[in-house]
Amino acid sequence: MTMAFAINQHFGGLIVQVLVSLRDLRFYESPLSAVPFTMEQGWHAFFSITGGVRMNHSRDIDIHSPDQRKQALTDWTIEQLKVLCPPVEPLTLHNLGSDAGFRRYYRAVPPPAGQPAFLAVDAPPETEDTALFVSLACYLRSQGVNAPRVLVADPQQGFLLVEDFGDRLLHRELSPDSVNTLYGEALMVLLRLQQATNIPRELPRYDQAMLRRELELFREWFVVKLLGYSLSADEEAMLQDVFTQLETAALEQPQLLVHRDFHSRNLLLCDSGQIGVIDFQGAVQGPFAYDLVSLLRDCYIRWPREDVQRWALSYGNMAMEVGVLPPVDEATYLRWFDWVGLQRHIKVLGIFARLHLRDGKDHYLADLPLVLRYTLEVAREYPSLRGFAEWMEQRLLPLAQQQDWYTDYRRAGELPQ
Repeated sequence: MTMAFAINQHFGGLIVQVLVSLRDLRFYESPLSAVPFTMEQGWHAFFSITGGVRMNHSRDIDIHSPDQRKQALTDWTIEQLKVLCPPVEPLTLHNLGSDAGFRRYYRAVPPPAGQPAFLAVDAPPETEDTALFVSLACYLRSQGVNAPRVLVADPQQGFLLVEDFGDRLLHRELSPDSVNTLYGEALMVLLRLQQATNIPRELPRYDQAMLRRELELFREWFVVKLLGYSLSADEEAMLQDVFTQLETAALEQPQLLVHRDFHSRNLLLCDSGQIGVIDFQGAVQGPFAYDLVSLLRDCYIRWPREDVQRWALSYGNMAMEVGVLPPVDEATYLRWFDWVGLQRHIKVLGIFARLHLRDGKDHYLADLPLVLRYTLEVAREYPSLRGFAEWMEQRLLPLAQQQDWYTDYRRAGELPQ
């Protein structure tokens, strides 16, 4: 049966905008590719649908301190603007902060008159792969995903000018009144992402080794280094058994393009009305449910479990209808969703602890209680994982409760009434 939806059609409680039948959606021409861009000389010529990136390859420059890098980025930005949109007035770069990696983002003050807004990005080459980021941005746009256009990039220095999507993070716009509409739009973006073809060969596979490396972050950084807990041999064996179960569940799912951080702080509402997708440089080929659970069980905001399950099942039906997901029974589908989400949240406990302990990004500690809540709620639901949940409650929670960041995980993520 061909399923079709009109604008603002309700689908499983979500409000989605679909203009063609779902069976034909994979062939639907993205609004991105339908927008005519003026290919003028200079600035606009680089804002093409595929990125149109001008790659600079500068001489090696020894830059160490953040202040040195900011000054070098400012000088480099001015030089690029002289080529793209002369004449250039004096400008300064306003720091917008950094992400969980080592990239820093800046906005030009004042912005070049009459030109599209852009961000200057400092992506240190020691830790960030600028060439891969540029390649992925262009690829995603070619697939109809609204990734930022890259104006110019210098991989050697780790400097970029990219399209500025603004400040309207989906996270800030979400409320009980808006969530159905906004998640409906976000899930249509995810569907387009999962329909991507000709996935770049550079993208690693989310294989057992990568999954295990991520899970080990929990043991090393959360259990041992943050909580100071020493594991016995039996506890080590228990963890390895749980990790193996989660890895198996991830690998038995259809493997496709995975953003790997598809959540409300990496999606923005653009002035164009589209959702912009950022922070995609960690993309891999991996399990179907990974990005879905990253959005619906977001580490920064929580929704009622019955709503999350309804949305997940509705998306699964839609994915099966367009051929992204082969037919699968509901119990298997929900186990895939739950278990790949559990793998993610166990990993995130380790990552947030590492961001605090190693990188000095202490604000991530405030999000640990919600991640603990997700972890325990899911593990309790499955007999083979219940021992892991009980161990966490008996051994780790008392240690967590002694730390300054801890709040009652049972109410973590609740929206104000």
